[in-house]
Amino acid sequence: MHTLKIEHLTVEVENKIILKDFNLEIKSGEIHAIMGPNGTGKSTLSKVIMGYPGYHILEGTITYDDTIMNDLSVDKRAKLGLFLGMQMPLEIEGVTNADFLRSALNEKEKENFHLMKFIKKLDATVESLDMEKEMIHRGVNVGFSGGERKKNEILQMYMLEPTCVLLDEIDSGLDVDSLRIVGNHVMKYFKKEEPAVLLITHYQRLLEYIKPTHIHVMVDGSIVKSGDYDLVKEIETFGYDKFKKNGTHIIEEMKTHE
Repeated sequence: MHTLKIEHLTVEVENKIILKDFNLEIKSGEIHAIMGPNGTGKSTLSKVIMGYPGYHILEGTITYDDTIMNDLSVDKRAKLGLFLGMQMPLEIEGVTNADFLRSALNEKEKENFHLMKFIKKLDATVESLDMEKEMIHRGVNVGFSGGERKKNEILQMYMLEPTCVLLDEIDSGLDVDSLRIVGNHVMKYFKKEEPAVLLITHYQRLLEYIKPTHIHVMVDGSIVKSGDYDLVKEIETFGYDKFKKNGTHIIEEMKTHE
């Protein structure tokens, strides 16, 4: 059992406080969907968990199992089992997908790494994701469309087998078919490996494929309401304006019941 725990987290980016006394706990076998309007701090949350530079923790802790990660580098967090599927994956010239994944797995598995097993799994996953086979021999995301980049993130997830998966708006830029493929593969991985999953989105359509166990509405850097899937229906009916207007009241109400 793995647990990602965020306690009283306050984060500053470019001299502006983005996350404010943020609290969340995600265990293995749980999918927590963070929803909310643009500019509320959702992407900041995923980046500070993963250790992006420029995101300064002023207060609070981020813990994975028994390890406080506040000061850990990105690579050390990855070695603990964390993986971030990025909203806007970057291009890496001169490094092919196959070389990138082989190097990462070689570092992770050491003497347990087997090249033929790697090749078979890579080929099978590429085919399953309906990706062109030649993509694994191209530079990472070089010349890829938005949908191809998101599929490439899911390919990396399958190959690296993380125990904690952070997905930052993995649905943005996807057409209907790609959304279905990506969503179904995330759920397939979840059912097989039972990772702790943090899913960030502001579109309900992704949740037709990825079924969260917990829903949280985030406004102005804090979670203002949590619930089960019924909360999605409330969002569909009222939008985020209801939570924006009542956010402060809801937070205070939550604190009085702690």
